[in-house]
Amino acid sequence: MKTIAIGVGENENIIQACHIFKEKHPKTELKLIYKDEDLVKAVLDDKIDGVVRGSLPASNIMKELKEHYPNLSRATYVNGNDYEFLLSPVGIDEGVSVEDKFEIAMNCCDFLKKLGKTPKIAVLAEGREDDFGRGSEVSNSIKDAKKLTKMIEETSEDVTNYFILIEKAMKDNCNVIIAPNGRVGNIIFRTLILLNSWPSYGAVTFGIDKTYIDTSRDQSIEGYVRSLILVNDLAEHDD
Repeated sequence: MKTIAIGVGENENIIQACHIFKEKHPKTELKLIYKDEDLVKAVLDDKIDGVVRGSLPASNIMKELKEHYPNLSRATYVNGNDYEFLLSPVGIDEGVSVEDKFEIAMNCCDFLKKLGKTPKIAVLAEGREDDFGRGSEVSNSIKDAKKLTKMIEETSEDVTNYFILIEKAMKDNCNVIIAPNGRVGNIIFRTLILLNSWPSYGAVTFGIDKTYIDTSRDQSIEGYVRSLILVNDLAEHDD
């Protein structure tokens, strides 16, 4: 029997989600965690097959996890009838450098290949190409996007620099969306998932030897159920 640990904070949607999940997956044991430090212990526990952050706050947990796994990064996994993609970086302090985003992109590709899918990467910037010169932040973002695209091209992965045109990247069915930085990625996540209810399975965490799904404290019941399903499926895949 698999054991999945899940954090229980102020959002009680997680409790209802656990009941729904257990009805569909009675052979998986759920271990409810109520403290940040206990969730970190669950990640380090070899007897636990997977962990979902649930509705516990992220800051302390991520800080402690990074002491054990310094190269952590996350990618939100969106999967619905009309679209399926990984969005990253989504943590406000993630994806700071071009090198960070390159590593994230490669992790996203590995994850999709593990699921038997072919990566199609979209690199984003904070402006169109001809917006270069309209402020240092915009210009640096455009330069970084070009550099990142070139780095990914050298790996032979399918990649296109869409600059700020995320709508075109979605229309072209890209399944890896690399945001300019974690702050922009977080806003995209909140707009699509929390405001417009696009179906997210939570954020897959890379750089860690345990299946760990990071979730928003504001997620719906359905969202938490999807995260439990994902960690359960990934744990089976790892067996």
